[in-house]
Amino acid sequence: MAEKFDLNEREVWDGNYAASQALRQADVDVVVAYPITPSTPIVENYGAYVGNGYINGEFVMVESEHAAMSGCIGASAAGGRVSTATSSQGFALMVEVLYQASGMRLPIVLNVVNRALAAPLNVRGDHADMYLGRDSGWIQFGAFNAQEAYDLALCAFKVAEDHRVRLPVMVHQDGFITSHTAQNVYPLSDEVAYNFVGDIVPVDDMLDFSRPVTYGAQTEEDWHFEHKAKQHKALMDSREVIDEVFAEFEKISGRKYNRVETYDMEDAEVALVGLGTTVETARVAAKELRKEKGIKAGVVAIRCFRPFPLDEVRDALEGVKSIAVTDRSSPGGAMGAFYNEVAAAMATSKSRPMVTNYIYGLGGRDLSIENCKEIFQDQKANADAGHITTDIQQFTGLRGPKLGFFKTARG
Repeated sequence: MAEKFDLNEREVWDGNYAASQALRQADVDVVVAYPITPSTPIVENYGAYVGNGYINGEFVMVESEHAAMSGCIGASAAGGRVSTATSSQGFALMVEVLYQASGMRLPIVLNVVNRALAAPLNVRGDHADMYLGRDSGWIQFGAFNAQEAYDLALCAFKVAEDHRVRLPVMVHQDGFITSHTAQNVYPLSDEVAYNFVGDIVPVDDMLDFSRPVTYGAQTEEDWHFEHKAKQHKALMDSREVIDEVFAEFEKISGRKYNRVETYDMEDAEVALVGLGTTVETARVAAKELRKEKGIKAGVVAIRCFRPFPLDEVRDALEGVKSIAVTDRSSPGGAMGAFYNEVAAAMATSKSRPMVTNYIYGLGGRDLSIENCKEIFQDQKANADAGHITTDIQQFTGLRGPKLGFFKTARG
């Protein structure tokens, strides 16, 4: 295990390059793609690997992201190991077909480099596209840095292709902050990486003419309900497989992953719940506040956004007095989408802590350590007062007059 951390094995990759290397090492058969910023280098690199003879896969350029996922569906149904990448408006165009892929139980891996949705046009990263696909029936992993973009892409193939799962998987990373920022990455050797992922064993292969199958059948009211219930059960049952794959990956890499990650939560009285690169910023802020002001701050990060780990989130936050849930997406006239998930989990807890919502970082705006400290200090004020002292939903890091919505009812 130690040799995986030998400095001689270190590479300096950005998140896009890391994801493309995982595709190469997994020996993907087909990548069908239409380029869009900031995910383009993932499929561009894969095309270069094919063109230069490094791999025997096939790279298919199409006319849209809708066509890209349609092509992935055909190649996967034919028994291939299949992947692609997209972002933002491309993801939005692909959404219709995401439901087809999951409903057909096809183990496609999609690298989503998260980017704001227009209008106004913006190429920087927020989580609007992530939330757009949250109910599409895909397993969804979240990478916080380039190392994780690489590791989780390898894990995604192993989870998706497990015959107990047979569902597509997305791997999310923050646009530009992760995708275009060079960081230290410790890759596995080609042999170790491929042996971990393993050979794909197709199920209901369309090219197996000895056993004809139908994809995209029509069900209507007679069987549609049962089909969707079984699909949901497969998603929920995948939790056990995900845990197994993460445990196996730790054995070969020394890197441990959990569906819910916790930092400094052993004695935490206040907590921030986050996704993506926000997690690392919040961790620094929590540690500094503990030293500077004695505030018992902790961070909870969701690694597996779907299936949503309701029980694990509730258990991680049990005993915390006040919680800030951070949403990197415009709420569109409601509480943030991520807030609603976490608040639902905490509604089932014994302690019933206070839960507030912070909208931040839209269009790629930076969330600083100081921003996170302010959020933690708001939660400390709530904990000391015994009630929410701010509006339930706030926009943090916003220029101009302070905006607050969904005011707290006070007796």
